[in-house]
Amino acid sequence: MKLLSKSLFSERHRRLFALVRGNWLKLLLAMLFMLLMAGASSAIPFMIKPVVDDIFISKNATMLKVVPLAVILIYLVLGAAMYGQEYFLGWVGHDVIRQLRNSLYDKIQDLPISFFQAERTGTLMSRITNDVSIIKEMVSSAITGSIRDLFTIIGLTGVIFYRDWKSAIAALVVLPLAFYPIVRLGRRVRRVTTGTQEVRADLNSFLHETFAGNKIVKAFGMESYEKERFAAKTRKLFRLEMKAVKAKALSSPLMEFLGGVGVAFVIWYGGSKVIAGTSTPGTFFSFMGAVLMLYGPVKKLSKLNNTVQQGLAGVDRVFDILEQTSDIRDPACPVAIPGGPHRITFNDVYFQYDTKPILKGITLDVGPGDILALVGMSGGGKTSLVNLIPRFYDVTQGAILIDGIDIRAVAVSDLRQQIAIVTQDPILFNDTLRSNIAYGKPDATDAAIEAAARAAYAWDFIQKFPDKLGTNIGELGGRLSGGQKQRICIARALLKNAPILILDEATSSLDTESEALVQKALGNLMRGRTTFVIAHRLSTIGYAQRVVAIVDGEIVEQGTHEELLAAQGVYHKLYQMHFNGDDAV
Repeated sequence: MKLLSKSLFSERHRRLFALVRGNWLKLLLAMLFMLLMAGASSAIPFMIKPVVDDIFISKNATMLKVVPLAVILIYLVLGAAMYGQEYFLGWVGHDVIRQLRNSLYDKIQDLPISFFQAERTGTLMSRITNDVSIIKEMVSSAITGSIRDLFTIIGLTGVIFYRDWKSAIAALVVLPLAFYPIVRLGRRVRRVTTGTQEVRADLNSFLHETFAGNKIVKAFGMESYEKERFAAKTRKLFRLEMKAVKAKALSSPLMEFLGGVGVAFVIWYGGSKVIAGTSTPGTFFSFMGAVLMLYGPVKKLSKLNNTVQQGLAGVDRVFDILEQTSDIRDPACPVAIPGGPHRITFNDVYFQYDTKPILKGITLDVGPGDILALVGMSGGGKTSLVNLIPRFYDVTQGAILIDGIDIRAVAVSDLRQQIAIVTQDPILFNDTLRSNIAYGKPDATDAAIEAAARAAYAWDFIQKFPDKLGTNIGELGGRLSGGQKQRICIARALLKNAPILILDEATSSLDTESEALVQKALGNLMRGRTTFVIAHRLSTIGYAQRVVAIVDGEIVEQGTHEELLAAQGVYHKLYQMHFNGDDAV
């Protein structure tokens, strides 16, 4: 297991650094500016010797003119190099994060429906926002900053060894002593950060649920309860964050103390040499200045280690998603589906979700242009059956055929192009009415959009908005009534003009007046299409040539409306329940 983890760890970092290498030109320019910075920073303590020995002690008038000009030039180069390296490193860091966010979003969009049922929306949002932001800090600040500081350390180390190599060895001997505790503290930071990110993801999910369901919270008077739940989650987050603060706070004092030990030794050793006459004050102060400047980037590296460890925690959480595999795969050599109405056949289909059996031995043959109604109590398997047609899930056993072709032999995108769906819960986006109707056909003309809206009996209420089709309907279509939302969804299905139609309780959220209008639109929509109707209200069954009753994942009876009523079986009981006021079928 350890070997596997190490291999996974290495692979993840190779993929991350591959993104960095993709910006190699800008990274190279940044490194050139870093070298200039390191050279300019190293030149500053190097100039201390001529200032002390030539100007203050030897009183050399020429050096009094040359040295200030040299210092101005050094700081000019330093400032320009700082700007260049910050700009190009910023570009590299932000571009890497942009690519990572895009890859993460693309991967999530490509994952199957089962993934979204297992994950919470707020958690997925946290992966793209919080986790990637932590990686951004690691890439933009830590990794690139460590390169800059490393160049500076190399330059300053060269200065102190040039001035006095024996003293340099003594000054640097304390640095390895700091590595072990810093590495240990960094690992603790990483563990705590992983826990912190998990709690933040849970907090995001909580916020998403309570904000989206705010009407229910208020209706049941649960504001105080939700406030206390939120406070409990923030307390847990606070405790984890303080553990990280404690671990990170220890590294700086440790480096300060060890740096102080090194400086004290330099003062004692270098001062002894000046007093003995084997070194000049200028050499000592030049050496001392370089050592003091050297400890600065070394201390930064200890802080950068904490940032890197936090970033690695984010990398693990992001790549946990990127490395997910989908069980809904395209075939190696996809088969094309012919155009026109299709025959759909279920051959002894079984389906289970996790280990729970959902459908058992479903055998059906629905001819081109036929309308099949599916009825049964909630939880019987009706929605699961129609979800198998667009391969939201794959069958566990058996096969589903379109015109004799196994749907698993067809490219998923081609298969879904043949299908239009209208669900019980109208799903709309925070965009214009035009964009929502044309969602499956973005190149549609306004004339085609208008025709679909008219056919769905939505055109009249659209005209009442000041911006008409250009009206933004708000989050989840918040500016529309339930019936209006459903008619926009039906217009969307009409515009797509797919030969296979799935109506999953499509009229259940409509009032009586809206349902009457939409039933007419559905009659036009279903004509000539192979249609599966999951009927919540049995009034929608009037269009169906055949009715299938499903109980506990099995077909218990099928026939016409009149035949099933006469049989006085399951369908007859559902029909009686409907007219007694119970629509939960």
